[in-house]
Amino acid sequence: MVTQVTPYAIYQSQADQVDFNTNTDIKVCIIDSGLDASATDFDWNNITGDNDSGTGNWNESGGSHGTHVSGTVAAANNDYGVIGMAPGVSLHIIKVFNEDGWGYSSDLASAVQLCQEADANIINMSLGGDSASSTEEEVFQSFEQAGGLSVAAAGNDGNATRSYPAGYESVMMIGAIDNNNNIADFSQYPRCSTGYFSNEQENNRVCVEVVTGGVETLSTYPEGEARASSLSADNISYDSSAMENLGTVTDTEGYYMGTAENQDSAANGKVCLIDRGNNSFYEKVANCENSGGMAAVIINNESGVLSGTLGSDNDTSIPAAGADYDDREALLDASSFSISVNSSDYGYMSGTSMATPAVSGVAALIWSNYTQCSGEEIRNALTQTAFHPESDSSKHDVYYGYGIVKAKDADNYLIENVCTGDTPEYSDSTSTNADDSGGSFSYLLSFAMLLLFIRKRFKI
Repeated sequence: MVTQVTPYAIYQSQADQVDFNTNTDIKVCIIDSGLDASATDFDWNNITGDNDSGTGNWNESGGSHGTHVSGTVAAANNDYGVIGMAPGVSLHIIKVFNEDGWGYSSDLASAVQLCQEADANIINMSLGGDSASSTEEEVFQSFEQAGGLSVAAAGNDGNATRSYPAGYESVMMIGAIDNNNNIADFSQYPRCSTGYFSNEQENNRVCVEVVTGGVETLSTYPEGEARASSLSADNISYDSSAMENLGTVTDTEGYYMGTAENQDSAANGKVCLIDRGNNSFYEKVANCENSGGMAAVIINNESGVLSGTLGSDNDTSIPAAGADYDDREALLDASSFSISVNSSDYGYMSGTSMATPAVSGVAALIWSNYTQCSGEEIRNALTQTAFHPESDSSKHDVYYGYGIVKAKDADNYLIENVCTGDTPEYSDSTSTNADDSGGSFSYLLSFAMLLLFIRKRFKI
């Protein structure tokens, strides 16, 4: 990737309309799987970090998730790669996940304290679990009362379950939308009453507060760990998404295999064109390869480019890519195909994990111009100016929250509403029925969308 690309969420959230003030010391602390030192699209002079027990060095990848999240916040504004929401912002990286993508509640509470000790203004957590902890809740309240802002992913199960730490009142819960402002079908939407308040009163801080782009987000990967594809038919280029297996096939005849539920010798020496449905992506590609096919193109069964993987047990070797249903007719009519799948330092991920750092980056962007503000006031500016695509008012619902974050509108709001540095107060008793059983959490998207798309990537 030679030319710098601007991810769509930057335009969607107006982050291109506000400049980051590099004369400030705004810092985002990213609690995740590390930021791999092989990722060059960062200003490493602005990055520090801490290791956590059992996870290894913070600047060595524990999976590509943390590097992707970090790029969404702070990828440099240069001549290559991608640009982050707040290029120039300082990062502090805390690696809490082991190589299987799991951590424990005690590690998260400790990580929050390390963020505070590192003088972070914002904590980004693209992670979650289904159990609350009073220890966690207390450290998040402490961070908020010290002027900080915690931001966490709502979760990727597409249901009304509340995930933690996003479900704590002192943490801002983030949902995901696509580039057309539609709610992602995986984005969780817990109701706005905790069940722990008398009379079940509404509390808009224990459900989704704001949303932004989190579907097919382009960002940084550890060196060479991403996949990029190109697809052309009769010398016309078409959008595609790399699935698996490096390789290049040029000027090769295509063969339509239907849904490729069986081997077909007529595919020998050709590019297999395969419809989505009835069996797994892996089975389709395996049947193509075992038929002598040179490459596989799986066409989506709905508008949009098919994104998927072949699973952790993939043993195929031919290049495979997904294509857009809207291009199906043209692809089936074509006679000659060229397809390439190559390694890349940049790739796509989807999840509330991806929307969360986008909001953290917007918060850092705004905050750099109003350093007198507290995290509470930045949070309020973001919710007060969010755009709800289904309402012209300040409507709140469980899906969009207050709406899509808008950096320029929040900036204008803070011109008119001067910050005083106020922070919230909490009673001695916590607001949830959390316990200290040491519940586990996982990052909400990792490896090949392991947790998010385990169903979606293989659904038929």
